[in-house]
Amino acid sequence: MVPIIVVVVVLLLVVFAVLSFNKLIKQRNQVADAWAGIDVQLTRRADLVPNLVEVVKAYRLHEQDTLEHVVEARTRARGAAQQGDAEEKVQNAVGSLLAVAEAYPDLKANTNFQSLQDELATLEEDLSFARRYYNGTVRNYNTSQETFPVVVFATALGFRNAEYFQADLDAKAAPSARM
Repeated sequence: MVPIIVVVVVLLLVVFAVLSFNKLIKQRNQVADAWAGIDVQLTRRADLVPNLVEVVKAYRLHEQDTLEHVVEARTRARGAAQQGDAEEKVQNAVGSLLAVAEAYPDLKANTNFQSLQDELATLEEDLSFARRYYNGTVRNYNTSQETFPVVVFATALGFRNAEYFQADLDAKAAPSARM
């Protein structure tokens, strides 16, 4: 009787370990998928910023250099934490670019600039959604790993917590794309 109980307990532990492993793999893949969603939005914005710079260039040349350096910094960022820091710089630069437009009524009236502003506003909303979704999947993944008894298997199998996408407090407010 005792060997049967031991076999059943071992079998239950193995089944639990396999189910836990599969759940963590699924959640880790969801985190990667959510990160890809953020990356798509960041790429869209990185493609949009040079167009904004071109429109503004005739009005204020030194803004182009500032934004190009910021976009370059964003491109070099690798992890979620680094990406958050780089995005803060992009947010600030886009905000200063839009502030330049305030000083130039002709620029504000430019239909190309208005179209780019509308696209930027939509893009910022999409990026905000992607960030929330990513952080939600990270929260679920990290919580699954940290709960007992999964933590025993997760640690043994080499699962690590994912990083949240965070921006500094100053960067949390998106620049207004409307004039």
